[in-house]
Amino acid sequence: MTSQTAPAGGVPANAPAHVPTGDQIRRSPKVLLHDHLDGGLRPGTVVELARETGYGELPETDPDKLGIWFREAADSGSLERYLETFRHTVGVMQTRQALVRVARECAEDLAADGVVYAEVRYAPEQHLENGLSLEQVVEAVNEGFRQGERLARENGNRIRVGALLTAMRHAARSLEIAELANRYRDSGVVGFDIAGAEAGYPPTRHLDAFEYLKRENNHFTIHAGEAFGLPSIWQALQWCGADRLGHGVRIIDDIEVRDDGSVALGRLASYVRDKRIPLELCPSSNLQTGAAPSYAEHPIGLLRRLHFRVTVNTDNRLMSHTSMSQEFEHLVEAFGYTLDDLQWFSVNAMKSAFIPFDERLAMINDVIKPGYAELKSEWLFKQTASTSGSVGSEG
Repeated sequence: MTSQTAPAGGVPANAPAHVPTGDQIRRSPKVLLHDHLDGGLRPGTVVELARETGYGELPETDPDKLGIWFREAADSGSLERYLETFRHTVGVMQTRQALVRVARECAEDLAADGVVYAEVRYAPEQHLENGLSLEQVVEAVNEGFRQGERLARENGNRIRVGALLTAMRHAARSLEIAELANRYRDSGVVGFDIAGAEAGYPPTRHLDAFEYLKRENNHFTIHAGEAFGLPSIWQALQWCGADRLGHGVRIIDDIEVRDDGSVALGRLASYVRDKRIPLELCPSSNLQTGAAPSYAEHPIGLLRRLHFRVTVNTDNRLMSHTSMSQEFEHLVEAFGYTLDDLQWFSVNAMKSAFIPFDERLAMINDVIKPGYAELKSEWLFKQTASTSGSVGSEG
């Protein structure tokens, strides 16, 4: 069950006692569907790669100061300003060695945070400045993900990472990238995406790519409903046929909350909910780009209560200075969510992943549900021990 919205002071008074601790959140098995490879570099890696590759445009060369710069530059309330920060991360990701390292560290970092399945996206067309081909970019990133999976396993963590190939919506290479995604669909690439500024670049500009993927029975998500609103969502679904909505937070504009607390869904919102279309929500990122004023006021609270297919994601871990554990912690504090809620988000995400059904089911039944059951049993035994101790002292 989901608790009522928290008051200004944080967790609501009627929140159950088993609100998860930070340690439990970190150890919970999490699923991540919306994470950008070029938005998740370690600051120290950016500095080292800049030195190795001769990239001389970093605003700071001290890793700690650089991390702060990324966060502050992204924390502007503007999607366009937010996207400017990627010039530096992409700038140091122009060699095979750099791509392998960044992908390897991405898998390791996610696994250390308790993520058991992740789909990480990147735009191959942005990594060609030093002469790499599109194929070489994909193969380097795939190699890095496999290395990261192995190293994580050696450290006692388990993760599976699939790649989403992204085409930039302001460019004209979407069909080429869609064909690339299809060629590598059995070699680590699980789907396709378009990204970049929404205003002025509607998803319908890339219909040939989406029609191609549908003919090939392949999967794709579309960045929509982050900054531009309902028309972007409508086009992504009804013209392009997206399987998921990247962000989709502006679906809230088609939901009316009346004075008496009742809720009325517009036709588009009803369609999204009825069809169980996954929403790749990214709370911290949404606060930075102005899509929501605070965690407590983020639409995720209402969308979860209305049982939309909500998933929780990081978007860009470097720019938002976040992780999946931190995203969950913010939501627990804002809404009093329990381990049951976090399991609900994780199962939603796993149901919505772009790997085969039987593999998704195995992850849910063999990894996610047992992981949360173990965490909930910790609370149960702690409560039992506490009760027994009280009874014994009274006797």
